[in-house]
Amino acid sequence: MKAITFKASDKLPVSFYRQKNVCTVARELIGKVLVSSFNGIVTAGRIVETEAYNGAIDKASHAWGGRRTNRTEIMYAAGGVAYVYLCYGIHHLFNVVTNVADVPHAVLVRAIEPVAGVDHMLQRTGKTKADFTLTRGPGNVSKALGIYKQHTGLDLRGNELFIVNDGFTVQPLQIIATPRIGVDYAGKDALLPYRFIVKDNPYVSGKKK
Repeated sequence: MKAITFKASDKLPVSFYRQKNVCTVARELIGKVLVSSFNGIVTAGRIVETEAYNGAIDKASHAWGGRRTNRTEIMYAAGGVAYVYLCYGIHHLFNVVTNVADVPHAVLVRAIEPVAGVDHMLQRTGKTKADFTLTRGPGNVSKALGIYKQHTGLDLRGNELFIVNDGFTVQPLQIIATPRIGVDYAGKDALLPYRFIVKDNPYVSGKKK
């Protein structure tokens, strides 16, 4: 677990989030660093697992069929804002809204490898040991970084929640595309290779094969 430093100029540009292909964004988020800075507490982790959700034509997406509700309305915003929703009434899941306004694409961040603020992550999660379970799975990601539903709509170019490129790169052959997790209800769309992981990274969620 290597600590890093980053600066405001490292934040991903708006153009990154406005890309048309949500799978491209999901893949390119691998290796970037998700940072939270709330009340003077900075925590951060390198993204090692993402899932793409392809809007109105994707049966696994909250916006499938053009659905617009109070919860999903933020998905129709221009890319570059946060979409955080409550899963099973317990887990707050952080998503990156992508593409242009009225195209409800989003990328779920499923796992990160901690790089800053581990002590604070331990306090937030109630864990005593900084092993791979600390930020493995989307619920743990949000808990460790202090991200909650109230943060929906935050500008990812702002100062509270943002993603940076610190120059680190993951070799293309280390990034694997697989079907998404927990979307069996989506029928054939559940089989789409819209999940991206870093090969053999212990923080990646799901059953180990």
